[in-house]
Amino acid sequence: MKIQLKAEYRGEFRETEVKEGTSIKTIADQYQQELSYRILLAKVENEYQDLNYTLERECRVELLDMRTWAASLTYQYSLCLIFLAAFRNVVGHRKVTIDNSLNQGLYIGVDRVEELDDEKTAAVEREMRRIVEEDLPIEYTEVTREEGLRIMAEDERECSIRRIRHLSPARKLKYYRLDGYLDYFYGLMVPSAGYIEYFELKRYKDGLLLRFPLSSAPKEIPAYKDQKKLYGAFKEQSRWDELLRVDFVPELNEKIESGAYKDLIMTSEALHEKKIAEIADQIVSSGKRIVLIAGPSSSGKTTFAQRLRIQMRVCGQESIYMGTDDYFVEREDTPRDENGEPNYEDLDAIDIDLFNRNMNDLLNGKEVDLPTFDFITGHKVFGKRMTRLHPHESVVIEGIHGLNEKLTSLIPKDEKFKIYISPLTQLNMDEHSRIPTTDERMLRRMVRDYQFRGHSAQMTIDEWPKVRAGEDVNIFPYSDEADVLFNSYHIYEISVLKKYAEPLLSWIGPDEPEYAEAQRMLAFLRPFSTIVDDSVIVNNSIIREFIGGSVFVQ
Repeated sequence: MKIQLKAEYRGEFRETEVKEGTSIKTIADQYQQELSYRILLAKVENEYQDLNYTLERECRVELLDMRTWAASLTYQYSLCLIFLAAFRNVVGHRKVTIDNSLNQGLYIGVDRVEELDDEKTAAVEREMRRIVEEDLPIEYTEVTREEGLRIMAEDERECSIRRIRHLSPARKLKYYRLDGYLDYFYGLMVPSAGYIEYFELKRYKDGLLLRFPLSSAPKEIPAYKDQKKLYGAFKEQSRWDELLRVDFVPELNEKIESGAYKDLIMTSEALHEKKIAEIADQIVSSGKRIVLIAGPSSSGKTTFAQRLRIQMRVCGQESIYMGTDDYFVEREDTPRDENGEPNYEDLDAIDIDLFNRNMNDLLNGKEVDLPTFDFITGHKVFGKRMTRLHPHESVVIEGIHGLNEKLTSLIPKDEKFKIYISPLTQLNMDEHSRIPTTDERMLRRMVRDYQFRGHSAQMTIDEWPKVRAGEDVNIFPYSDEADVLFNSYHIYEISVLKKYAEPLLSWIGPDEPEYAEAQRMLAFLRPFSTIVDDSVIVNNSIIREFIGGSVFVQ
């Protein structure tokens, strides 16, 4: 039987012969020595399949390593299963919650964490390594509803119990088994523990930190950097979630189905407004006049900046607004990426000298000819924005490099106030299944780009890996340089975005390269109840920047 096989990341499809009924694992094992990184997942006729999948007909098969986001998620799901099995073996039954990404890994909350010292943590890590070294199988299995309830009751997983009770009594539940431990996950797993070669476990704050490689470097644990401010932002969101009485998706669904979601939306919006007002107070009290806002794609930077300016005005300080995009170098001077394409996200794409000179002149009370970048001609235009900063005015600047000291190296430090903004997802599917922030941001971008930029969902999915690669270099390493972090996430937003995103994803056909990712995102949205009537969302909400109706974004 002939198949079209792509065995290397960004390689070409080549025809090869296999026997009918051959598993993808068998094919991957044949090629593994020739490949740069471990194969974790496959795409068969544009659908994601685990490596145990068998081929029964001629098809196209793409072998995926950790540089593909879906395969990276498979690594993370499998690593979490290994951790949970090892934790059960060493510590016994204890409530464990896989909360959020942090410090180049996953932050895990543990009940009675004070009993889990460094020695016990090291014992759990050793048990994880035993499971990996013995290459224990990860087996897919189905259990009855009653068996699922029993398993979750043993682990004190109230959210999972609530979810299962809503299912039909005849429903079979999809579980994975490892070393006698059974659990449910929302994604695909590797065939056995030996695939998960790189990880580390350590005590951190009130829980544990499970670290693993980044997609950009699959064979190494990234250098440790304690993201204290990011941890603080997640802790604040946890307090907000307690106030809103929603910790997991089933609780959100219950509020939507009962009609209580309108109060939830208004309370969440009020929390945002309160936080923005607090940040405005900090800025005005500090006396700093250059306010720099940076964050990854689809963080809501534009809306946040305008709302911040309003709150600063309430505090008695006026401001002007600008973006660093107007300081792009001339198009012929734009740096190129490894494929020879213009790299507009590189810091060298910004005319740093002109930017610093203009900002210092404004601070010194001089009239400045601020440029406007013409994206059609690729050149800066002058003479349109003659600007002078009054003594009690400030400049609010939005740009991806705002936290990078190299951008503002010639501006006095006592004049700069830096803000990092990102939707930091705290709501999870259940106690062991987190919602990746990057998936939520892609949904935001997909809906916005279709609504306002004429881009299809295919275009958003196709561009997303490049966007993410740029963020890993230009944004995430500088998050802790900020004076404050603003979490632009709303606990209700995925249920709103679902109404807009599902049709866009459904339009992607099986013959299109983006089909597998579209299907993964549709599966991701499935557990969420839909908020059909979003009229209660105020017109200055960050979510309005993406779904439409914003007073700030036309």
